[in-house]
Amino acid sequence: MRGVSFAEKVPAPSDRLTGVLERIVFFNEENHYTIGELRPEEGGAVVTVTGGLPGVQCGETLELTGVWTRNAKYGDQFKISGFRSKLPSSVYGIRKYLGSGLVPGIGKTYAEKIVAKFGAETLKVISEQSGRLREVEGIGPGRAKKIKQAWEEQVTLREVMIFLQTYGVGNAVCLRLIRHYGPLAGELLRSDPYRVAREIDGVGFRTADKIARNLGLPTEGPVRVDAGIEFVLGECEEEGHTAFPEEAFIARAAQTLEVSQDIVRARLDAMLASRSIVALDTDAGRLVQLTAHENAERAIVDSVERILSHPASMAPVKVDAAVAWAQDKAGFAFAPAQSEALRMALAEKFSVITGGPGTGKTTILRALVAIALAKKARVVLAAPTGRAARRMSEASGHFASTLHRLLKFDPEKGGFTHGANNPLNADLLVVDEASMLDNRLAAALLRAVHAHTRLVLVGDVNQLPSVGAGDVLRDLIASKRVAVTELTAVFRQGRRSAIVLTAHDILQGKAAMPTPLENPGDIDPEKDLFFIHAPEPEACVRAVTDLCRTHIPRKFGVDAFGDIQVLAPMHKGAAGIRAFNAALQASLKPSGARGVPGHDGLRFEEGDKVIQSRNNYDKGVFNGDLGRVTSVNPEAGALAADFDGTPAEYDRADMNEVQLAYAITVHKSQGSEFPVVVIPVLKSHFVMLRRNLVYTALTRGRKKVFLVGDPAAYAMAVRNVDDSRRVTGLRPRLA
Repeated sequence: MRGVSFAEKVPAPSDRLTGVLERIVFFNEENHYTIGELRPEEGGAVVTVTGGLPGVQCGETLELTGVWTRNAKYGDQFKISGFRSKLPSSVYGIRKYLGSGLVPGIGKTYAEKIVAKFGAETLKVISEQSGRLREVEGIGPGRAKKIKQAWEEQVTLREVMIFLQTYGVGNAVCLRLIRHYGPLAGELLRSDPYRVAREIDGVGFRTADKIARNLGLPTEGPVRVDAGIEFVLGECEEEGHTAFPEEAFIARAAQTLEVSQDIVRARLDAMLASRSIVALDTDAGRLVQLTAHENAERAIVDSVERILSHPASMAPVKVDAAVAWAQDKAGFAFAPAQSEALRMALAEKFSVITGGPGTGKTTILRALVAIALAKKARVVLAAPTGRAARRMSEASGHFASTLHRLLKFDPEKGGFTHGANNPLNADLLVVDEASMLDNRLAAALLRAVHAHTRLVLVGDVNQLPSVGAGDVLRDLIASKRVAVTELTAVFRQGRRSAIVLTAHDILQGKAAMPTPLENPGDIDPEKDLFFIHAPEPEACVRAVTDLCRTHIPRKFGVDAFGDIQVLAPMHKGAAGIRAFNAALQASLKPSGARGVPGHDGLRFEEGDKVIQSRNNYDKGVFNGDLGRVTSVNPEAGALAADFDGTPAEYDRADMNEVQLAYAITVHKSQGSEFPVVVIPVLKSHFVMLRRNLVYTALTRGRKKVFLVGDPAAYAMAVRNVDDSRRVTGLRPRLA
């Protein structure tokens, strides 16, 4: 509906406008930009208003400041420069306010009833005399209590939103604050913003620091410096480190906090004395780390010692005879390295098998499981992700579970059901994709391994390290505390696969690749690896979109939604994850669908591919899980999704946990395989172009892989060995 002209029923042009917000036409979750329709308090036709209105809801009475503007297409509008929300005072405004659904428990029907009963006193009754709500037909004690609670939450939410809008904090984070702290949220933000940063995902140290500085808290005060030290340790953790050299850490923290190193050193010593953080002395110098990582690393070391010091419960095996039996069962002779790996897994209490694609890990797994089952052993198979577990199950013929489901998280206890006091019931435990084990998950797993269980970790140490902090598989191998077999030779079908051969070339620094094609229509369906020449970001996005929508489904008869996965090196930029998701969603789905805004500005629609971006034990979905949107509720800003049979619901407060997944990062693809993988490789990705990243991406493709971009960027990545090893306390502790 267009805004009224200056000459119509609205008073003369003014920099102030007060009225009831009738309708929200558009709202941007990121910057709160709103287009709405306001009914002026003085009466008359509605006015179109535009500008920042964080957290507004239909039915609210707003006092706006701003200027009148004329839009060539939409007519006269009021451009907002500032606003204040106030409770409506008229019966019409109150009815509209309550009927908008702003207060859960009150819809249009109950709004009519409540306002009919209490009139202009309605809001006072809800706020100060909520027990009187039971005088309204249909409202009992339970509903009255819920209405009162919802009302208080909305009052606090508005206060917090207005306070935080200066700092760029979105509505979803504000909702999490309210849910966590309730009516105390605003008071806590003002009194101890650093505590909020520690406890609420989405309110980082930098936001808290802006608030604290505006409140006048001292720059060199212990509260700020202590919070900054924890923040910098958190940054190190996000980079994959579980510990950091003390002197380098002090320099980094001092630079971040803009204080002297002496001030950081003094507070670091105080925190070490109180054990809020810890230190570890090593041959290379002193490391500092968060207590949680010390606990995890100690648990890993203690578990390794416990497992190695107890005999296996699995019945003794005549190893040579068992290997010969497995070869007969398989119908072919194993290569010497495969036989040796199998012997080791049968003889050693704790062993590691590592190797790239086509090196025979699947053959060893199948044989090991067959031998153990023939000995009536209790065999348990697991992997970090659902896709990896399914692949493991298909390869072995035996059920495999995800680690999270194997260990059974208990939301009430806030931890796993299986642990040191309730170990897993297994004679043989085999864990695949072990390179994905981060510090904390590895600790939880090893705590739950029974002292008499034989443990085998299988993984590819040349892949990217775990998404979470730590380098557990590499540290275990380097420790020489456990038996290790490294598989290097390529066997059987691998010899015919350009994907496998190119992967091994990458490890040797050879940038060999297929002849780049200018036209995607020229791809040869008999081959499995292709390079499409599209060296500019915009051209790369178009080429990837055309491949996924047209050429790959047409040439290979695959499903564009279920069988093709785009793996990109980075999130931002003209050829980043967001750009690919926007292009692929628009190309693969019909337009005009109802949608829900996500935290990155993209919309979720029914049928969209999505990925979970953090572990959520309450929902039962975990970082990297892929799913589909099953329904959306634009009015509530909510959606429901299915992750391989696990349903999950999201509202505005946790919408940041889920993202579109037509394109995902290479890191998020770990542990998964896809029939067809498309990998953009451009010079603009140079920050992320590393040998292990391209190797990991390439080895995610089971049948076909398409590299799209600039051959020079691919060669750059293959030559670039990432020497920045993760710093951990596990390696020295194991030693």
